[in-house]
Amino acid sequence: MDIRLNELNKTIVNCKKCPRLVKFVKKVSTEKRKQNIHEIYWGKPVPGFGNLESKLAIIGLAPAAHGGTRTGRAFTGDKSGDFLFRCLYEVGISNSPFSKNLNDNLELKSTYITNILKCVPPEDKPLSNEISNCSKFFDEEILSLKRLKVIVTLGKVAYDNCMKLYKQKFNIKHKMIFKHGKTQVLPNGLIILSSYHPSPRNVNTKLISNKMMITLFKKAKKLAKF
Repeated sequence: MDIRLNELNKTIVNCKKCPRLVKFVKKVSTEKRKQNIHEIYWGKPVPGFGNLESKLAIIGLAPAAHGGTRTGRAFTGDKSGDFLFRCLYEVGISNSPFSKNLNDNLELKSTYITNILKCVPPEDKPLSNEISNCSKFFDEEILSLKRLKVIVTLGKVAYDNCMKLYKQKFNIKHKMIFKHGKTQVLPNGLIILSSYHPSPRNVNTKLISNKMMITLFKKAKKLAKF
């Protein structure tokens, strides 16, 4: 891992700026789920992963309570992550259709995965000050990716919060509308490609399918030119 990214991730992991989130992460990590009762949870903010040469970034809202909060990696250890990585493997972005833990030798091709919020919020509903605190980390991650061309946002909430940051950054006044598969080009040339979230509910109701997600990531690869 690049030294700069390693230092940033250390700062993220040690962050305790949001007392409500620190308390909730501790609660989740000590109470656990029945099927994970014997596991040691990561129980800290979850940094992004990938490398600084990435041309594509995949953005979620926050780590799952018993996914990333348990494993220490975004979209890892939960059904949303299982679905996502099967699709990433199909399009040649991941070297494996499975993302299980930090020691599974997973590698991504020119892709960085992170969340806007580094800690799971109660009921998946972050407060505005929590997003503000974490936005500094998100900004630094994105700015560190010097070759970045495309951001895929997973879900409307992640899209809204991502666009909120960029609307402030570039003083964008017009309304930005979420639509699966829609691309929007920011003033700096960065392309935002929005997607439905690969949650079990969205998959079960057929709002999103393997075919739709694979098609979207093929488009992302083409736009990012890798």
